[in-house]
Amino acid sequence: MRGGVPGLVAPHPLGDTLPALYLEDTFAQRLCAGLDEVLAPVFATLDCLAAYFDPGTAPPDVLDWLAGWVGFHVDGEWSEERRRQLVRAAADLHAWRGTPRAVRDIVQMTTGEVPEIDEPGGTTWSQDPDTPLPGRRQPELVVRLRVADPAAVDQPRLSAAVAIVAPAHIPWRIEVLPSDGYSPQ
Repeated sequence: MRGGVPGLVAPHPLGDTLPALYLEDTFAQRLCAGLDEVLAPVFATLDCLAAYFDPGTAPPDVLDWLAGWVGFHVDGEWSEERRRQLVRAAADLHAWRGTPRAVRDIVQMTTGEVPEIDEPGGTTWSQDPDTPLPGRRQPELVVRLRVADPAAVDQPRLSAAVAIVAPAHIPWRIEVLPSDGYSPQ
């Protein structure tokens, strides 16, 4: 965590800004020097504020805070690089929210594996009113994740991630299956 940094010097010492009457006063100068030591990390933070808002350079605890700003919860057990990747991709994921692409991307970022997405959607156009509707009668999004060890996948964490980007208007479920030599397209 950030805090006092021993030996950090304030760029604008308060003692130099006092009226001339106090420039020679040792008590006033020592008091200001103590305040300078407390304010130096604040000035350093403000001077580097842009770096705190960049997912590539933000300190790890600020990175988790930024994830909340962009509407994502990142798990503290994820690697720092994976958390940075999620925060960096948040705007794109929100833009594609409710689509198979967003679901695939969030599952891949969460698990490192490419899922198989089975969704009933479809569109058609016809002048014939009796044209059958595309897709299935009961809509459902199925996310199939094939991994070597299904027990190693944290399903509650994966479900929480998918819930952020899954379509709001249809039910969805996740199936974690053994890979058995399967490789997604």
